[in-house]
Parts: sequence; C-alpha cells; structure tokens
Amino acid sequence: MRCFAVVGPSQAGKSTLVEKLGALEGGGKKTASPSGLNISTFEYGGEAWCALDTPGSVEAIAHAQNALLASDACILCVSPAPEEAVLAAPYLRVIEASGTPCIIFVNRIDEPRGRIRDVIAALQDYAGHTLVLRQVPIREGETIVGSVDLISERAWRYREGQPSNLVALPKDVTEREQEARTELLEHLSEFDDWLLEELIEDREPDGAALYSIATRILKENRITPVFIGSAGHGNGMQRLMKALRHEAPPVEALRDRLAAAAGADIAAMTFHAFHRQNIGKTVLGRALGEIKQAAALGEGGLGTLQDPIAARPVANGQLAPGEVFASVKSDRLPVPALLAVGTAFPPPDWTAPPSPMLERILVPNNERDETKLSSALAKIAETDRGLRLSQEEGTGAYLISIQGLLHLREVARTLSDVFHIVVEDQPPSPVYRETISRPSDVHYRHRKQTGGAGQFADVKLSVHPNGRGDGFSFAEVVKGGAVPRNFIPAVEAGAREAMDKGPLGFGVIDVGVTLTDGQHHAVDSSEYAFRTAAKMGARQAMAQAAPVLMQPIARVEIHIPSVYTGGLVQIVSALKGQVLGFDRDEAAKGWDTFRALIPASMLEDLARSLRSATQGIGYFSKAFDHFEEVYGKEADAIVAAHGQQMAHGQ
Repeated sequence: MRCFAVVGPSQAGKSTLVEKLGALEGGGKKTASPSGLNISTFEYGGEAWCALDTPGSVEAIAHAQNALLASDACILCVSPAPEEAVLAAPYLRVIEASGTPCIIFVNRIDEPRGRIRDVIAALQDYAGHTLVLRQVPIREGETIVGSVDLISERAWRYREGQPSNLVALPKDVTEREQEARTELLEHLSEFDDWLLEELIEDREPDGAALYSIATRILKENRITPVFIGSAGHGNGMQRLMKALRHEAPPVEALRDRLAAAAGADIAAMTFHAFHRQNIGKTVLGRALGEIKQAAALGEGGLGTLQDPIAARPVANGQLAPGEVFASVKSDRLPVPALLAVGTAFPPPDWTAPPSPMLERILVPNNERDETKLSSALAKIAETDRGLRLSQEEGTGAYLISIQGLLHLREVARTLSDVFHIVVEDQPPSPVYRETISRPSDVHYRHRKQTGGAGQFADVKLSVHPNGRGDGFSFAEVVKGGAVPRNFIPAVEAGAREAMDKGPLGFGVIDVGVTLTDGQHHAVDSSEYAFRTAAKMGARQAMAQAAPVLMQPIARVEIHIPSVYTGGLVQIVSALKGQVLGFDRDEAAKGWDTFRALIPASMLEDLARSLRSATQGIGYFSKAFDHFEEVYGKEADAIVAAHGQQMAHGQ
C-alpha cells in the first residue's frame, strides 16, 4: 500500500480532492477519527492507496505533522488567490522540516482570483525548495477551461465530472507554454547533467526521458512540482494521481528516512490515536516491513490488528509493507513513535507541535468526577501532544494548556462523549506576588499561659528588601545568648512561613529577615514558641515596610510570517509589553521570531490579538522572566479582587 497525506488550510478543498482521487477508478472507503483526521483507501493503477486527509485548522497542525511521519509523499492543497498563499505557510514549514516529497495542487482554478504565476511566487516566499510549474492554464477570457502539460506538451480541455479531452494546443497559449516549459527544463537540468547538455546543445529532449528525470527529482525531494485543477469539478485529478503514482517514492524510502532518524531499523510507526467508548485507546500505524499479529513491537507489543476503516481483523493476521493498520487495546503504545522489536523510539524533533498559547482550568459539573477527570485528561494527553497538563498554583485545580479555542472544544467533547465527564472551563488567575519597598524593625513577644507549661519567645527582627530575584534570606546578629543557638533555626523557619502570605494577601518574594536580639525563658521557651514569634513578627514588620504588588512578566517568542512582523509592535505596546527585537527564523523561510516581555495577565489577550492579526497563523512560546511592581489603581483593583475571591472561597 502506498500512502500520502493531504494538508493545507481550511476551505482549500482537501476533502473534496481526496474524494475525487478515490473515485477515479470506482471509489474507495473512508473513515474519520474523532479529532478530524480522515482516512481513505482506494485502488488506482493496480495498486492500493491510502490518503490521510488532515484537519485544516492551524490549531490541529500536530495531526498534519504526524500524518507526514507516515506518508511517502504529500499534497499541499492551496487557494488560487495569491493573497491567501500565506495561509499555506505553516504547512510549508512542517513539510520542509519533515523532508517529505511534496506536490502542490492549486485548487479551485475555475474561480478567477489571480494569475497562477503570482500564486507560485507568493508560495515561494515560504518554500525552501524551488516550486516548478508543471502545467499552464488554458483560458477563455477570465475562465480557465483546461491545461497544458509542460513535459508532454499535450493540451487538455476540462469536462464537468468527466475525464478531460485531448485537444490541439491553442495558438494563444503557445508563447506562454514555451516560456513556462523553458523555465521547467532549466530547473530540472540543475539536477541532471544529460538534460543540461541537451539544453546547451539546443536539442529537444525526449519526453519519456523528461518524465524519468522529473520522477527521480521528486523522489529525491529536490524540487516541488505544482499542478492545477478544480477538485469540485473533477478537473486535473487524473494528472495529479498519475504524478503521485509515478513520481512519489515507495515505502522503502520512508523506512530508510525514519531509520536514519532513529539510528536503528524500524518495523512500523504510530501516527495517530484516539479513545472510544467501551473500547479504549485505538492506535493508527503503518507497517514498514512485514508484521504479524501480536508482534513484539514497542515496549508493550501490538494489540489486535484491524483494518482502520472496516474495523475487522486484518487478513491472515499479517500486514504487508506500507499497509496502514489500527491497533486496539494498545494503551502502552506511544503516539507518535517509531517501533522496533522490543522498543519504541521517539519521533523526529520536527513532529513537535507548536507551544500551547491558551490556558484553561477545567472544573467538572459533578464533584464525583474529580478523580475521573484526572485520569481522563492523562489518557487524552497520551494521544494529543499539543495538550499539556498541570495544576493551578494555590488551588490545585486541573490546568490544561491548549492550542486555542477549537482545541479546547475538542478536549471537552472527548471528555463528554468518551469519558462521560461534563466540564466547565475558566481562565486561570495570574500568579501575583508581593514584596516590601523599605526596611522595617519590629519587637514581637509571644507569650501564652494555659495552666501547664507556657509559651514564651521574644524576638527583635529587621526586614529589608532584597534585590530582584534574590529570594528570601535570613541572618542573625544576636549577642550574649539572648536567643539560644538551638532556637535560631526555629526563628528562620517562622520567618519563612511568614512569606507564604503577606499583607496584601499574596506570597512574598525578595525579602531579607535579620534576627537582631531577643529574650528567652528557661522553662517556657521552645522551638514552637520562637517559630510562632518570628512568623507573627515578620508579618507585622512587612505590614510596616510599604508592601508593593508584583506581577509576573513573561518572555515570549512569537513565530510569524515576515509580512506580519511590522504590526506586532503596536500589539505588544497595547498590551503594556516591551519589544526586545526580532530576527529571521533560520529554520523556516519567510518567518520571523519576534521577542518581547509581556505581563502574564495579558497572555490570553496576546493569543487572541495574534490570531486575529495573522489570520490564525502566528503562535508564541512563553517562559517566566521576572516579577515587576504594579502601582496605583491597577494594584488596588487586583488586591481587592483577590480579597473577595479568598472571602468567597472561605
């Protein structure tokens, strides 16, 4: 079986394209996973084919990355509008990183939205490989009615829902066809000495030889050919499928590529997984060699092997190289992964999805589902590398990091449909801190008499601000044994406890405490008494030391196509951020990496503004950088809101 992925932005016509390709020789079979990955199988040219139709949302680009891991080649389906070429930039980025041979298909060319050469030029801004046009359109006015194959120089006129008619090359297309063909041959000659010599000697190269050269160059992933058509009308499908059949590499090339990445022989790989009610985890994979039922691949072995569409056991319990399979009850199989006998290797680095930009707290509607929710989220995270799990500081609530709102809805739907847990989501609160802005001294005496042994501890403390990022410090300058040495660790422990909650109600940072003097009682003094005295004394001292609110500042790296970089300065400024600069992204042509400091409370606004300003393409990664003071009405509002929240929680 040969396998290819179909990737591209939403509304590019990917699903229609797969449907039409599968119908060329009588139709095929199709199934869909809950996360939107469609799998179609069909016969063409006497061979079995599998098409992996990936979701078009940028939030689901991890599914496209995993599909590329299992594919011999891919089709990038794009719009015929040059201004929409930027929407294909994320997919060109992952295709280039994966090393997967690619064919670009400019779909819906029946819609007059620009010149094909302008579309290619716009796409070339984001492609590391040279894009080479393999067909030119035949126009009648503004309408494209056919195409000319630049290698065979045959002209074809489209027919609605039927194979195209072979026609004579129109005279008004001849000049444009010759110009495009010359450009094609020049690009091909860069990778073939014979063709270069033919062109230098001004000899017309043989068509069969040109097809052979084009086939070799695509298999070697040297260039990216561009075809045109309209999937909705069935135009250009036959030529596109012939190119895949003759020019896409066999499964052995994929096996060699993945073996090089793992540094070991690979028998299969997993590329997708989902949970089903009453069945459990189903893993989709592809065999790279012959595999038998219950093969000891990976650390836990394969589960029951099934046809991914018919959900029936595979014939004879054996898979041929290239076949796509479903493995049920495979909880121990990681996804994605490269499988060898007895072990599983991690996938290549390029399969890592973008960093999640959105965080949400999930609260089950039914309190009895608290324990179930933890287990269910862990299972979902096993099948979705774009999801990250943690707990909110302070509350311990379940905190998930997701790619966006669509991703959030997918997680909530899985929880409801598969695990029967209905949840509500809410944004987490930023983690504020407080510190002091001036020194303060305090004399605090803890004395308690209850009829038995009493409690007595007397401490004199001095608190002072530490440098930013220096944290808590403790020192003592007690003389004459006023506080016995064995009680001083208790004083430090009490002072540390005081840092848990300051006068404003938040954790305290960057404060130094010095024990300057004190008194003790031979009978009533104890470690507990001195710890309590230090805790209460430090709190009193901090209340007198002009406490200030501190907000977390995140360092963000924003990844965007270069055309959007100029607009980020205004976005960052509006979010009270600081621009640090930007550089060209050396790993992705046409992309920039923009760096800035942003208040953590503004990160959700940044995600929303970034998606809006970049048509959903831009994304950022974040890391805590430092805390920064907040003053005035903004600080008062935060403190008041926090106090109300604590009162309500109590």
